[in-house]
Amino acid sequence: MVMSDNSPFSMSTMFNALQQIHLSNTRLKRLFNLMTSCEGVGQFKDLISTFDQSQLQMMASLLTSDSEYFMEVVRNKYGSRRVQKLLGVSVDVDAFFYDAILQRFFDIMTDKYASYVATRAVVVFDQVKKQVMYKHVLHYALDIARNQHGCIALNEVIIDTDDPLYRNRLLDVVARNALFLSNDPSGNFVVQHVLKLYDLRCTHNVAVSLRGHCVDLSFKKYGSYIVEKLLEAEVSTDVVVVELLKCGGNRLMRLARSEFGNFVVLKALNVTQEMNRVDLFWDLVQKLMPLRHLLLRSHGSNIANILESCSIANRCSN
Repeated sequence: MVMSDNSPFSMSTMFNALQQIHLSNTRLKRLFNLMTSCEGVGQFKDLISTFDQSQLQMMASLLTSDSEYFMEVVRNKYGSRRVQKLLGVSVDVDAFFYDAILQRFFDIMTDKYASYVATRAVVVFDQVKKQVMYKHVLHYALDIARNQHGCIALNEVIIDTDDPLYRNRLLDVVARNALFLSNDPSGNFVVQHVLKLYDLRCTHNVAVSLRGHCVDLSFKKYGSYIVEKLLEAEVSTDVVVVELLKCGGNRLMRLARSEFGNFVVLKALNVTQEMNRVDLFWDLVQKLMPLRHLLLRSHGSNIANILESCSIANRCSN
């Protein structure tokens, strides 16, 4: 059987198809090399400013033509930086990147360099695209928070979210899961971050979630940072101090002598004094006073010094 040249299985048709694939692969390889080169990163914005809309759309189309190819580009330090410069150039160009980001949203949000592309997109995309991205963030929030790169990206999104509703929903997710996240090597950074925002409602909700667990957290390096932040806010000071007062003498002694816990106890004494919470301050002093001699020559020596000054003040007043 003889095939005509118009047949989809003819030699000429197959040769032309293979040639097109070769040309396409060559073009993609050249584009990849351009995007990931360590040279000329600063001039890339000037370069694309000379492109018209059709050229920019073609570039975006090629970059996002294959999911794995796009990931290879944005996972590269310089590829990520160049793609960020392409975001926000036009609605039509953004549409290509929007689809590509959503297709691999979790992978992008949890990659060291690719995550910068997603957080930049949250800033420059139009409101319709942002709303969909916010929903994806909410859906994956806890998993993103527990990733070493994702926690940084999530913190950026929390700052950059310009929709109060979604921002509060994100803060609520973190606050409701504060105990789980506080005990995670990466998640604890997200809890620390939301407490640094000094959002009273969120801080209160975090304190409620951590009530009864503050002493345990205080023994840990990053957990102690979270508890110290709770002490600094008037809406949550009582939660921590009351837990310290309920703590058994032996456990309180170990906490005050420990490498990280001593900072929590010291902070509790300082903030209650600064806030003029005389009742809580003296309750703490009385609770700690019998332990004073055990705190000397330990991590708790600064606590012992405060107790000593309180003891002298009492003797002088009498």
